[in-house]
Amino acid sequence: MKERFILNVIHRPEMVPEYAEKVTGHGKEENISRKALLTESLDIFKTQQAIAHKNGIKTTIQMTYASLFNDEAVALTKEHHAQYGDEIALSLLGLPCKEFRDKYKTKDFCIWMFSMEDKKAIVTDVFEKFHEKFGFYPESTGSYYLDADLINFIKETYPMVKCAVATCWEEGPKAYHTCNNSWYTLFDGGPWNPWIPSKQNTHAPAANAAEDSGIVAIPHLSRDLLACFDGNGSNFGTHPQNVLRGMIYKPGSFDEQGNYSGQEYPYLYNLIDQYRSLGKYNDGYSYNMMFVGPGWMNKMGRWEAPYELLLQSYEDGMAYYAQLKREGKLEDMTMAEFADFYRAGHTYTQPECALWRDILYGSDKQYFWYADPYMRCCLDMNQGGAMIDLRPYAAKLYWPVGIGTPHVQDASYPFLIQANYRAGYFTHYAGEGTIRSCKLTHKGEEVDLCLCRTWAHFEKQGSARVLTLDPVEIKFADLTVKVVTTFTFEEGSSAVKTTRRIVESSDPTAKVELNEYITACYGTTEYPEDMTGITLALQGAGESRCIAYEYRCREDQMAGEAAVAVVPLVETKVTMQAAEELQVYYKEGYAFSPMFTLGLKKEIGQDEEVTTWLKLEKAN
Repeated sequence: MKERFILNVIHRPEMVPEYAEKVTGHGKEENISRKALLTESLDIFKTQQAIAHKNGIKTTIQMTYASLFNDEAVALTKEHHAQYGDEIALSLLGLPCKEFRDKYKTKDFCIWMFSMEDKKAIVTDVFEKFHEKFGFYPESTGSYYLDADLINFIKETYPMVKCAVATCWEEGPKAYHTCNNSWYTLFDGGPWNPWIPSKQNTHAPAANAAEDSGIVAIPHLSRDLLACFDGNGSNFGTHPQNVLRGMIYKPGSFDEQGNYSGQEYPYLYNLIDQYRSLGKYNDGYSYNMMFVGPGWMNKMGRWEAPYELLLQSYEDGMAYYAQLKREGKLEDMTMAEFADFYRAGHTYTQPECALWRDILYGSDKQYFWYADPYMRCCLDMNQGGAMIDLRPYAAKLYWPVGIGTPHVQDASYPFLIQANYRAGYFTHYAGEGTIRSCKLTHKGEEVDLCLCRTWAHFEKQGSARVLTLDPVEIKFADLTVKVVTTFTFEEGSSAVKTTRRIVESSDPTAKVELNEYITACYGTTEYPEDMTGITLALQGAGESRCIAYEYRCREDQMAGEAAVAVVPLVETKVTMQAAEELQVYYKEGYAFSPMFTLGLKKEIGQDEEVTTWLKLEKAN
């Protein structure tokens, strides 16, 4: 199997880059047409392009609306297309400029937040201006986020578009809070790697040709899949200035001649290498991207880093890509080239997998990420393989975004489990958090696998991706057992198969009760949603029982094969089931703990196992 590591480098001549007006115009009245701002922005774009070309890396130049009014930017882009093979594309970032504000009478700049009427007008305006300048329409576009309605309109109106930057991985409440509650870009819950978005919801990959929106989507930056989930993603990405923003480097110094050198950023190189390693889990294919505007390389510095370090970090990062290319370990592509490559090598149901380890804090923490058209989930080996994130893509939830919709800013795909927003394994005095785990009970003692650290090993078996965890040892007062867990993700199944097996026991005749459970809710932020309307049910061969959620803390159990929850507000049916009859149960939450729990119980002993499935379906 030949491994192929693909790189997209995307530059944009953002004539009025985010943040920069405040810096270049410090102490002056706001003026986004200030000449110093426009001149510096174009100079930085030229510098970024020169660095890439010096290292033999071709780029995708995403022209902004503002840059289309600048003859020098247009001419330079044409020149680089002819000389270096750079793709001329179009960004829906960089809208603010005098012409835009005069025409649309707004300071809004996030295309997904406009009304649908304005989105269509702006897209038509920008695309036609692009055609006026270049004589053709772009094959690639993008923004921080593109909602499904907008992608569908773009593809219908400009069918040549085949690739787009369409979301920013885990740019939700965590990023919002670290920007002093002022960065209203909320779109958690999407893929971290390229995907084909469905017509219904950008975050949810298409399951077949009928759902295919017609484009290949790529994320805005390649993020650290552990540090970014646990903390602010803006600090942990393969954009060198992200690493500087997160203070994850050793600064250099100036010599007597004013030259800056001696800086080191091994984390950046380790992050790039970890993305390279994802080929082991994805049939030899791995991907990385950098999406860069000039605002990051401001002459007055950014994030306590001087301009010299900003510049040098970009030089060094691009030089590392060049080294990998010389060694035959990297292929640089334009966005359009990548879209063709991805279409040729990927099926709709082919998942993205990432067995990701901590490369920042030096711990043994390890996450496994899985995404396909039916779900996105994360397993935490620091918690015995507990599921700490679950997004029900099977619902293909229609979620319109922007002015005039129920979601003006919040474009996140809702979760059923999110351990950081809904507590996870709960250590408070009351209530529960969202998690999918297993409890073992013996003579009244209970241990949750969330308290057991382990390590995972990945293999592909036919069309299934299998994750096998190292044995964990559970010590009761008079019994010690070792449990091995295996997770199987069968391609196209919309279910996660879990097998727990007792491989050792200090008393081979003793029995232990295994309690497989999922505690869940729904939402996009830390704040609770109304659980009214959810139904909880138990199903057996000759009997079924059901309640409507009323925050009354009710519980029920019986002999059966399945426990089921239907969550209408995210159009999802959640099923915990087994292939045999055992004890099935549900627990209704209450106002202080607005969750629900589904579970299956069975007693087993040494060399015995329990196999269960967690299945997601669309609930009509």
